[in-house]
Amino acid sequence: MQEAAGTAGAGAPPVVRETVQQLVDRAAALASGGRRLLGITGGPGAGKSTVCAALVAALGERVALVGMDGFHYANQELLRLGRRDRKGAPDTFDVDGYVALLQRLRTPPDRTVYGPVFDRDLEEAIGSAVPVPPDTPLVLTEGNYLLVQGHGWDAVRPCLDEIWYLDVLPEVRARRLLRRRLSHGHERRAAEDWVQTVDVPNGEVVEASREHADLVVHLDVPELSAEEELPG
Repeated sequence: MQEAAGTAGAGAPPVVRETVQQLVDRAAALASGGRRLLGITGGPGAGKSTVCAALVAALGERVALVGMDGFHYANQELLRLGRRDRKGAPDTFDVDGYVALLQRLRTPPDRTVYGPVFDRDLEEAIGSAVPVPPDTPLVLTEGNYLLVQGHGWDAVRPCLDEIWYLDVLPEVRARRLLRRRLSHGHERRAAEDWVQTVDVPNGEVVEASREHADLVVHLDVPELSAEEELPG
């Protein structure tokens, strides 16, 4: 397996304030030297999906997005394990499956590799939904736990060339998370309870992994401010 180029562990990561376009330029430069894997991480509601969507839109066929959330355990399995009420916690994912896919993607085979995707409306993963052709120079992956130690997550870091941590104030993330759950049809009280009892503790776990990133990013995107306000 190709040696990862990341520098995590070599000291405190650099902290930058950048626009989405600047991050696009960084990603394009990373992809200019052959197959590379880039991780985007941060707490729940940090803007990972927004950044990844912008990178995919800008880079087109040069990038494929394989998210960590596609490796959620199925709801039926979470019920069997007694973990359904905290879906999204570090021990509610098929980490070994995720690592195995990343390892396959590091050295491109001569055929398309397929990854899963997580459907937020169904609250379930859909397998073989994301094709990654062998000539795709940049594989993008995003998720909360790319830098977390424990539960097998420490095996993720060596698979990735760089990991960028999106740093956002906890109160801003909480507002975004509540908006997200309401937008998917959850009742307000249940949504508020989920954010406080599941998302907030998970965010604290993720925040503790920040120092292992290659780059800490404060996203300079003023147009997102309206999305941070709660609906009436």
